Amino acid sequence: MKVAVFSAKKYDCDGFTQWADSSLQFSYHDCRLTKSSVKLAAGCHAVCVFVNDEVNAEVLQQLSELGIEMVALRCAGFNNVDLTTAKTLGIRVARVPAYSPEAVAEHTIGMMLCLNRKLHKAYNRVRDDNFALDGLLGFNVFGKTVGLVGTGRIGLATARILHGFGCQLLCHDLVQAEEIQRLGGRYVSLAELYAQSDIISLHCPLTPDTKHLINHYSIGSMKDGVMLINTSRGALVDSKAIIDGLKSRKIGYLGLDVYEQEADLFFENLSEQMIDDEVFKRLLTFPNVLITGHQAFFTREALQEICQITSDNLLAFASNTETGNELVN
Repeated sequence: MKVAVFSAKKYDCDGFTQWADSSLQFSYHDCRLTKSSVKLAAGCHAVCVFVNDEVNAEVLQQLSELGIEMVALRCAGFNNVDLTTAKTLGIRVARVPAYSPEAVAEHTIGMMLCLNRKLHKAYNRVRDDNFALDGLLGFNVFGKTVGLVGTGRIGLATARILHGFGCQLLCHDLVQAEEIQRLGGRYVSLAELYAQSDIISLHCPLTPDTKHLINHYSIGSMKDGVMLINTSRGALVDSKAIIDGLKSRKIGYLGLDVYEQEADLFFENLSEQMIDDEVFKRLLTFPNVLITGHQAFFTREALQEICQITSDNLLAFASNTETGNELVN
């Protein structure tokens, strides 16, 4: 079975070589899947895509004309895929519903601690032989109230760690997990979560209902100096609204591993190019903002799971069976 892998980096190639079934034949393309690059899938039976690949109606139509019968997502989110069009065209879509949720949870906690104790600033100071503590004052995470928006696998993994820190947990999700109560947390409305949380962390999927969940109104209802962390999907946050929140000091700390317009930025080395995104460049000017390039998932264990589950999804399609990871059969 021939598979065209888009947005492929060296670690993707190495991972599939090491952990995917040897009967699968991968061709790797470092460009994103778009209407311009779709022709690279010619001669293949399936395409394998990531978070910023375009799998809209136009691209799916072109894929169908090339004889592509399956889209294998090597990620959990699928907001970039037009599932209705895929179903109409008879293209199977499968994802990796969970790959080491602890990886994302641990990165989330790392961002909280780094922002709070200003570890990134301290690192640079010491390298310049500056051992002054002025400007590095943090706070105890113990006893703080943390609001988790979304308590799926990643949200729960984050809750377990925060429980160990001695935090009070406020949660919001359409589906309530029993484990949250065992961890001493409770489910509340978004309004209560915003108003009472010292730290807010986003772990919900991107849907029409959650797009710009964090906006001028919701930021205005938060505590002054709140810490906001997003390791989920960039468009959960209105970027211009958080800039206003930073300027007004309503947001005291901001950690982003995702960004609304990240498709043209993340996963690439742009160090020798001019970045034209004025909103992103404005975010980088704030001393209380920490941005990482969608790396929260990036651990050895997670990469192995992604490769193995993606391989299983492709093999199931080839044998006309299912894995349970299908979004469109």
